[in-house]
Amino acid sequence: MREILLITLVVSMIISEPLGKINAADSSGNSIAEGYNIEVVAEGLDFPWSIAFLPNGDYLVALRGGEVRRISAAGEVGDPLTGLPATYVASQGGYFDIMLDPDFASTQSIYLSFAHGTAAENGTRIIKGILNGTEVESVQTLFTVSPLKDTPVHYGGKMIFLPDGTLMMTTGDGFEYREAAQDKFSLLGKIIRINKDGSAPSDNPFADGSEGDPRVWSYGHRSPQGLVLDEATGTIYMHEHGAQGGDELNAVLPARNYGWPAVTKGINYSGAYVSPLKTAPGVEEPLTYWVPSIAPSGLAIYNGAAFPQWQGDLFVGALLDQEVRKLEIESGRVVSEASIFTEIGARIRDIRVGPDDFMYILTDSDSGKVLRVVPD
Repeated sequence: MREILLITLVVSMIISEPLGKINAADSSGNSIAEGYNIEVVAEGLDFPWSIAFLPNGDYLVALRGGEVRRISAAGEVGDPLTGLPATYVASQGGYFDIMLDPDFASTQSIYLSFAHGTAAENGTRIIKGILNGTEVESVQTLFTVSPLKDTPVHYGGKMIFLPDGTLMMTTGDGFEYREAAQDKFSLLGKIIRINKDGSAPSDNPFADGSEGDPRVWSYGHRSPQGLVLDEATGTIYMHEHGAQGGDELNAVLPARNYGWPAVTKGINYSGAYVSPLKTAPGVEEPLTYWVPSIAPSGLAIYNGAAFPQWQGDLFVGALLDQEVRKLEIESGRVVSEASIFTEIGARIRDIRVGPDDFMYILTDSDSGKVLRVVPD
């Protein structure tokens, strides 16, 4: 089984990089006039997986192989930041997500999620440190998934801050540990919520520890690769990979069960059923799902001023289809879906809305790019 998995992962890493302008198209193939251009901010990056925006216009870009590069507003790529921990780099393991403290102007604190450990024992970890130029100081560990596992896949690692200052992060099921996703005392296959010091908030759904780990927010997740807060509505959206089919977009709610592996719309890579159940009482239904899989990665919601035609739309990166899916949301429902940015022609690893209201896209390759979407 592991040999099949590794072959699948190696094949999925193969990409093409042409960049030519074409129109977006909806699910029926109709052309969509969106009025944008795509600019290259920086290139030649070794698997860029996450981006954060500094107040002076610079960028911090986390590279899967265990580096964070500071890129100037003009696109000049600096040397790796020093002071950050080593990471377990194998298959899907490495540096995952980077973000600034909401109070960065006064604290200079940054947060990094990454694969920690060894081939025999590894898991997703969050650290916090103080950015001082090109060095990260006073690094402390806030969270480590337990139990540790011996597989180099399904880590999760996407992070957001909520308006109350708490930190939320996705964790994966470790592939061969999928039953743990239903165990509320395990931190595999969960969305967790912690305070800035790593402690569990007192209003978490299992805060007293009697029915689950106090840091667990929701459970029944497989391989979550996108997490975003809609500040306009307060809705938290996430997406995750199914097995063969069954990728999902969900609205995240406390103490809710999202099904995996007991309920899924996908099947095993072998073609066998994971479960005969596609729905079940007490299990949240996804807002939308994809069969066959698109391998979603990166998730953004647009509430900026640069593209008024995209107000409230979700943008989902698609590794497999080498494009972005634009989802229109009305009253908490997905009412339309369209392919966009197909001219990039590369695996999309991350997508964000910057403080300038432009969209930023990271392409997933050993010569990856930071792209900026601006009005035409």
